Amino acid sequence: MAARIAYDEVEVGTELPAQSFPVDRATLVRYAGASGDFNPIHWNERFAREVGLPDVIAHGMFTMASAVRVVTDWLGDPGAIEEYGVRFTKPVVVPDDDKGAVIEVTAKVAAKLDGKRVRVDLTAVSAGQKVLGMSRAVVRLA
Repeated sequence: MAARIAYDEVEVGTELPAQSFPVDRATLVRYAGASGDFNPIHWNERFAREVGLPDVIAHGMFTMASAVRVVTDWLGDPGAIEEYGVRFTKPVVVPDDDKGAVIEVTAKVAAKLDGKRVRVDLTAVSAGQKVLGMSRAVVRLA
């Protein structure tokens, strides 16, 4: 499958469709099983508080993967991502209630590069706080 977005049709400043990703405690348990990361800060409220966290937090890799879904959904081809990196700035706190947390992600084309590639800058926010910094993907377009 190839990226469905044509390089010539994209401008710097093009906004990708924003998305919101709900996260609850059950999501964290499923992710722990899939990733093998059973650190108690992701499921044990008492332990999380003992180490100075406000509550259980989402896995950093889960947050990172959720954010890049905005790019892969836009591209139509996850294989078109050549580079992706972030800095973790704040944790996604996941309370044990009916709401859980939400990761809200926006993205836009920040630069056109050679080889039909673009740099996409992402912003991920949860509970009004930016949770990822320097979140950037370099993707190959059609």
